[in-house]
Amino acid sequence: MVKKTILVVEDEEDVQELIAFNLTRHGYRVRSALTGTEALQAVRDVLPDLVILDLMLPELDGLTVCKALKADATTRDIPIIMVTAKVEDADIIVGLEMGADDYLPKPFSPGVLVSRVRAQLRRKASYDNSEQLGLSIHELTIHPGRHELTADGKRIDLSYTEFQILLCLVQSPGWVFSRYQLVNKVRGDDVVVTDRTIDVHVANLRKKLGEYGQYIETVRGAGYRFRE
Repeated sequence: MVKKTILVVEDEEDVQELIAFNLTRHGYRVRSALTGTEALQAVRDVLPDLVILDLMLPELDGLTVCKALKADATTRDIPIIMVTAKVEDADIIVGLEMGADDYLPKPFSPGVLVSRVRAQLRRKASYDNSEQLGLSIHELTIHPGRHELTADGKRIDLSYTEFQILLCLVQSPGWVFSRYQLVNKVRGDDVVVTDRTIDVHVANLRKKLGEYGQYIETVRGAGYRFRE
């Protein structure tokens, strides 16, 4: 079995070594970067399967690195887990708006970190290996296996988590999903997020869908649904 490659971007060397040690113990190949500039170069040298990204970095901060990776067609589908000492919702929301797939506040346990890594890689693999046909509703067509969304034949780029939320809603049109259900559907029980996190992803999703964003309806006090 080919080992998955994890890029750890962390400027505190002791934290970087701790993360690398625990990931290596669980069978992952680890590459490291101390700065944002080194991180982008490392990704260009060898595409990782997942990036663990600290927000507070010298030269280029983590948000800038995240934005750059998600803007590039070659790297936009690589899952990114933010690691941050900032725990305010506003800081986390900015990272998620940039396209990060998950976040982990410092300090954290090695076990939780490995669990988050496994969850993100498992979800990515489920799409990479999918043989489902495209799902079509209204003017939208979704291809789970290709992680592709088109509207009237025009491609719309979504972050990994935005795509998962949309797919969940489209697979059951008319069905109302609570924020808690969406968290479990798209991230899994081992990932802790706030209701506000889901709201941000849905808001970004609507914005990217443009006129088609109206199909994602808010059901007051209940959650979200995709119009039948």
